Amino acid sequence: MSRPGRDFDPRRWDESDVRARPSKKGSRPRTKDRPTHGEALVGRVVTVDRGRYTVQVSDEDGTRDITAMRAKELRRNPVVTGDLVGVVGDLSGREGSLARIVRIEDRSTVLRRSADDSDAYERVVVANVDILVIMVAAANPEPRTGFIDRALVAAYDAGIEPILCITKTDLRDPADLLSHYRHLDLEVLTSGAAEPAPTGAVESAQADESEEPDGPSGDADLDAGLLATLRTRLEDHISVLVGPSGVGKSTLLNALAGTRRATGHVNAVTGRGRHTSSSALAIPLPDADGSWLVDTPGIRSFGLGLVDRDRVVEAFEDLAPALADCPRGCLHAAGEPGCALDAWVAGGHAGAAGPERLASLRRLLDGRSDAATGER
Repeated sequence: MSRPGRDFDPRRWDESDVRARPSKKGSRPRTKDRPTHGEALVGRVVTVDRGRYTVQVSDEDGTRDITAMRAKELRRNPVVTGDLVGVVGDLSGREGSLARIVRIEDRSTVLRRSADDSDAYERVVVANVDILVIMVAAANPEPRTGFIDRALVAAYDAGIEPILCITKTDLRDPADLLSHYRHLDLEVLTSGAAEPAPTGAVESAQADESEEPDGPSGDADLDAGLLATLRTRLEDHISVLVGPSGVGKSTLLNALAGTRRATGHVNAVTGRGRHTSSSALAIPLPDADGSWLVDTPGIRSFGLGLVDRDRVVEAFEDLAPALADCPRGCLHAAGEPGCALDAWVAGGHAGAAGPERLASLRRLLDGRSDAATGER
């Protein structure tokens, strides 16, 4: 049996006063598994305001709006108006209560845009809608076919059915505007006009003196016939209103949904409407279970930087057939070798508005970041 050396001092090996440094990570083992939140109640986001989300939920206690915030694990996932989300926590809806969004359900559609045509950053306008109502006025503010074309491209790219709605036809006959889209399979609704609207895919909603608008007194700018037609057309759908400020989006929402959304007037100097809506707002339509209408802030442009070049052309239904004769990698620009669009229009296949339509298409394509490089 060995004995300690002569210089061994047991006090040097006393560990009773040693203090272990606590671990910052804790003693619980890390895991990548996240809670499934199977008990979460699914509701629809009706508006977003500075990081707070108003969500409409329904359960055995009834239907109510609650205020929620995003869970930490969703901080990189944007939540937008129209989203179906799973919420947990305080779902009472009482003032001061706050729930938590823990899951975003799969989206059926996404209406998106970019800041401009050279921008590839996605800005989601609304989710889970199946009808896009493009609202323009026949005058005051002046209608812009470029805006309508962009909205149509965004709708077709998202798989959303577009409807063109023209208001203020008492100020100007919309015949010239309608002729621009005569050759498209596009549903068009107009307010009562002095002369019949063109035949085809256009439906003129003439005013019915026996029917009054349901909304507040400020809704006189929209005639009863147009309101009745839209009320029937949007039933059983989730629809979104998109258009410049001053064309009557909020007025229409007030009339159809019985809300009190603020409305504004058009500036007599600039000819532009004032932004009266600062955020998208989804409202359920009364007496129409499952029908929703989303009002959006006035959008002056739809950037198409996220849409493939050929997809842009395909949205111009009267010009799209020419793609079959274009060479591979064609940029469809003016003077592009082998581009079949010019011959298609010259042959009269796009109708009398063909040259204007082709010019509008090329304006959309010229602003893209791939226009100069030829990248697709």
